[in-house]
Amino acid sequence: MPKYRKLKELIAENTVRVFAGASVIIIIFIFIFIFFKAWPVISHSGIKLFTTNNFDEQIVEAFFDMPEDPVLDFGLLGLIMGTIVTTGLALLIAVIIGIGSSVFISEISPIPVAAILKAFVRLLASIPSVVFGLVGLVIVVPFIEAKFVTDEMQLAHMDEFQITGHSLLASVIVLIFMIVPTVISLSVDAIDSVAHSQKEVGYALGMSHFRVIWKIILPDARSGIIASITLAAGRGIGEAIAISMVCGGVGITPDFTKGFAGLLAPVLPLASAIVNKSEAISSSSVQSALFACAAILLVIEAILSVTAKSVETRMRKAAGYEV
Repeated sequence: MPKYRKLKELIAENTVRVFAGASVIIIIFIFIFIFFKAWPVISHSGIKLFTTNNFDEQIVEAFFDMPEDPVLDFGLLGLIMGTIVTTGLALLIAVIIGIGSSVFISEISPIPVAAILKAFVRLLASIPSVVFGLVGLVIVVPFIEAKFVTDEMQLAHMDEFQITGHSLLASVIVLIFMIVPTVISLSVDAIDSVAHSQKEVGYALGMSHFRVIWKIILPDARSGIIASITLAAGRGIGEAIAISMVCGGVGITPDFTKGFAGLLAPVLPLASAIVNKSEAISSSSVQSALFACAAILLVIEAILSVTAKSVETRMRKAAGYEV
């Protein structure tokens, strides 16, 4: 019997190693394939790929180019900044709402209410992104157009972009509702995992409930909270369908010097650009440009993942945990 058990453990261990190795190989292959397809545009455009705009016009030119004279000059600055600004604004608000809500669910609300809220949050997290996009298209976009867009504003910026409800603001609002459940759900799990004995120490020292939350619970749960923020940021950066339905689809750089009109300007994040321009993918130049967008997304996601892991490791070391 011990030999049989040892054999089963050996088989299980080797099976895990095989699948882990296969996963690594697949990920490497994906990176190589995407960068291979994107290389014509990346190598030809060079630094201009990250410092210039006019992506929309360049896509049209590339679609009608000739095979012997391909258009490979592209500028993705507007798309990159649109991705960063849209995700950054949505994440900022989502983190504030998410952490506050998770504290309320775990530490303040009665147990029956907390159970209902947890189920509701997990339900929201499981809703397909296209549903959020549809709600944004039917409710958010018309609301913004009716309440904030004026004829004077449209005339003032007519030469630069068309102001409608399809805008940066609509994209941020839709994205907030998409990523808040992720922040809440994982933060609740992190807060619930804090040992009850640590809370009792705070109460024994005369701390109020608020100070126990602020000084003991949140610091102890911060690695899990950081993980929730990282996953939310990853979903926000990579979201395509829902945002493409409300963003306006114009690859200009967000400009907040224009005041509130900057929030009402159309935007085109990288992931949405892949969806919006995929109808022209029959052109090899357009295909390479869209793979360049995908390559930049991969790099951003990889940097985000490594940075989050580094921060979590440092925090665990500072807290005295073995890494």
